[in-house]
Amino acid sequence: MFGFSDETYIDVASGNGGAGCVSFHREKFVPKGGPDGGDGGKGGDVVFVVKSNLRTLGHLKATRAFKAENGRPGQGDRCFGRAGADIEIPVPPGTVIRNAENGELIKDLTGLDRFVFLKGGKGGLGNWHFRTAVRQAPKYAQSGEKGVSMRIGVELQIIADIGFVGFPNAGKSSLLNMLTNARSKVAGYPFTTKIPCLGVMRYDDIDIVLADIPGILEGASQGVGMGIKFLKHISRTKGLAYLIDVSDERYLDAFDILKAELNEFSPDIANKRSIIIVTKMDEGDDANDRFNEIKSKYSDMTVLPLSIYMDELLDPVKIAFLDLAKGDEVKKGDGFTTVVDNNAEYRDEV
Repeated sequence: MFGFSDETYIDVASGNGGAGCVSFHREKFVPKGGPDGGDGGKGGDVVFVVKSNLRTLGHLKATRAFKAENGRPGQGDRCFGRAGADIEIPVPPGTVIRNAENGELIKDLTGLDRFVFLKGGKGGLGNWHFRTAVRQAPKYAQSGEKGVSMRIGVELQIIADIGFVGFPNAGKSSLLNMLTNARSKVAGYPFTTKIPCLGVMRYDDIDIVLADIPGILEGASQGVGMGIKFLKHISRTKGLAYLIDVSDERYLDAFDILKAELNEFSPDIANKRSIIIVTKMDEGDDANDRFNEIKSKYSDMTVLPLSIYMDELLDPVKIAFLDLAKGDEVKKGDGFTTVVDNNAEYRDEV
């Protein structure tokens, strides 16, 4: 059983082409049969195959070298050599191939089922091809073309519609479990989530893929905590949901801190369309005041309340996710004003 792995380096090589054959026809009563050397077979290709049932690159760490089969040499009687078998490398959706030396992107496999990365060498021509009127007994044939070998980086960038961003223990995994069939581990301590988790939310007959990544600490871009290793997994998302724990003393600055860390990693990610979800609204008598402070500070954004104990708060979140996934403008008004009291009655009609 392989653990989660989202990047690795492997050595790949296509097969050499088989050599052409030097042969002359030998048959009773045919004294001058002439050249009949066959061609060599083509070398096998290196092919990446995208498998929807794969979720990690862990299997590539067990086998780090992949070489296609060489083509077989030609034979007499104009017999062609057998082509070498391709080597197929299974990878999950969202995989990208990079140059191992400089990190340059070679190919993004998103949307592909198969990709021939390295072609095998061509087989050499047998001496049958080189006969002419003045050279009726050629004694040479072509060597097969060499295959190509290369060291590459293989990287997984998860494909999701909405990515969750927040400090450790902000409620990202709880929200993922509430909205999808995912069973992400939930506990009352930081970094419960150690690897990215995916879930599919079904709403309005549309499937929306949600991605939960490990929590981000202030200073992550300088290596604090688990760092920003997993931020690449939200690089393909259509939108981001910033989860802010209303019981965290940094509640009013959390969004700015998180966005600054994202911007340090990738301005493109930081500038994605986003909403703010204020979590744990059932904790503390001042939760409503804090929520209103956040909503007032970020009045140009959609700010929604959430508690895992109040199912009625999920619909506005689902609608906001649907709008993000569809690329629509997220609706800010849901017809309710936020009220929290000791009886956990959360919203009153306007």
